[in-house]
Amino acid sequence: MKNRLLEVENLHVSFHTREGEVQAVRGVSLHIDHGETVGIVGESGSGKSVTAKAILSLIAPPGEITHGDIRFAGESLRGIPERKWRTIRGNRIAMVFQDPMTSLNPVKRVGDHLTEVIRRHRGLGRREALAEAVEMLRLVGIPEPELRVRQYPHELSGGMRQRVMIAMALSCRPELLIADEPTTALDVTIQAQILDLLKELKAKTSAAIALITHDLGVVAQVCSRVIVMYGGMVMEEGPVEEIFYRPKHPYTQGLLRSLPKRGGSSRERLSPIEGSPPDLRSAPKGCPFRDRCPHAMAKCGTMPPMVEVGEGHRAMCWLNDTDAQSDDHAGSGTEGGEGNGG
Repeated sequence: MKNRLLEVENLHVSFHTREGEVQAVRGVSLHIDHGETVGIVGESGSGKSVTAKAILSLIAPPGEITHGDIRFAGESLRGIPERKWRTIRGNRIAMVFQDPMTSLNPVKRVGDHLTEVIRRHRGLGRREALAEAVEMLRLVGIPEPELRVRQYPHELSGGMRQRVMIAMALSCRPELLIADEPTTALDVTIQAQILDLLKELKAKTSAAIALITHDLGVVAQVCSRVIVMYGGMVMEEGPVEEIFYRPKHPYTQGLLRSLPKRGGSSRERLSPIEGSPPDLRSAPKGCPFRDRCPHAMAKCGTMPPMVEVGEGHRAMCWLNDTDAQSDDHAGSGTEGGEGNGG
């Protein structure tokens, strides 16, 4: 436990709307160790980005953290004053957001974005901060950084703008970098370059990385551990090899089936997960994946526990409880249907 950098325990986040309370995050517990790269995956609306924003205390009204604790380097972050947050946010924990065009000020030069962060958090003078900004752009692989610092965001390509965002996040040498869908709006070639960059940065710095994505293929390239979220909850977590080769939750299995096979034909039929994510304004009482699960059984109407299914591998599914499966078969008699888990 002494290697823990971030610990999230039983986190609940709700948004109060005219249509009712949206329970966006429901009892999430996770951890990230010093220096590791963790993938947080799931469909849109699964609670990934809300969890990340809650970690940085960026949940704005009508949203609020209603329950749970967040500890960073052993210290609770719940309820600390904004003055103290300024020494943590962007400094010890940094975040790269999805869309660099909405995150970068269009009327500020690239160098001004970087030097503002560097001067505020590291106390450098203007000249030293500009020199550091040039070095950070060079670190993230932007050519001619001395020229780029004088340009505006619209003068850069989408891939370069994303690299600028990563340079800003790394400029204060954070202990934890949270990258929220950093490749989503980019073409395949640029996506590969950004992923390669994250791997290089991992080798050059000691920062832990939390990579938020909907794409398990991205996780396979960069991460050592995976956290799978659905319906505002953690469904499964474990080492990359365990998740890819021995998935224990039907939702994880569905995500894997929807991935194109390496070396497969362009005409290959993919297997999407049928149905839609749950409406979190009326969150289901049992397993949130029940209505889309091909193995759903009566027991899935109650919430399954998160259980150990391997070394460092946990899953929240009644399929991993032999007693639950026996009870379901006993209750369904000879017309038990096709399900045997869920």
